[in-house]
Amino acid sequence: MTQTDTAPPRIGPADPDSWSTRLWTEISPIFGAITAHPFVTGLTDGSLDPDAFAHYVAQDVHYLRAYARALAVVAAKAPSLVDTAMFARHAAEVFDVELALHGELLPALGLSTEVIDATPATPATQAYNSYLLATVYGGGFADGLAAVLPCYWIYAEVGAELLERGSTDARYQRWIDSYGGEEFAATVNEVLRLADRTGPILTSAEEITARAHFVTTSRYEWMFFDAAYRREGWPV
Repeated sequence: MTQTDTAPPRIGPADPDSWSTRLWTEISPIFGAITAHPFVTGLTDGSLDPDAFAHYVAQDVHYLRAYARALAVVAAKAPSLVDTAMFARHAAEVFDVELALHGELLPALGLSTEVIDATPATPATQAYNSYLLATVYGGGFADGLAAVLPCYWIYAEVGAELLERGSTDARYQRWIDSYGGEEFAATVNEVLRLADRTGPILTSAEEITARAHFVTTSRYEWMFFDAAYRREGWPV
């Protein structure tokens, strides 16, 4: 897939009239840029420098700590107890599942939790975390939902695409398997169904604002991969 492709997502309701379809259409060029990025293509063809992947994993630990908090805030603002329980469960799974993945990858990359804790968040990581937390705390439920959704959906879509290609590196394949599997896809579909119940009941102004948050955090997803590829650090 290239930056100009507008292929429909693999995961989701596949309903052309759904709110999620409208959201995906807006970020399709961004998703194309993500899948064409040398960081992502390098996961399958073996060209990605392990140091860049180690940089990514280290920053992802910082990001996931903020993301778990963001999900907890979205849970608190959810419209029903069922929705609150879902996001609270997902927040817990960030620790139980995603950080467990890092527990396997860190030793394979020669990293330790002490090294991670001593590594500062990069400009891209800090900007993404700050935007995410400001949005979920300062906005309504729809704002928070739209802001956290790209991390769910884009990772599942990237994982599904890369799973078809496989990887020559066992460390990269472990990452691909985690995000490209059916279990994670089922989690994303839960959130997409809620999104499609939420979008139609928003006012025009609320919908425009929520959609803008969705596009912005999708851009941050590209920036996150790009920053890892460049081994971004603070310039001063």
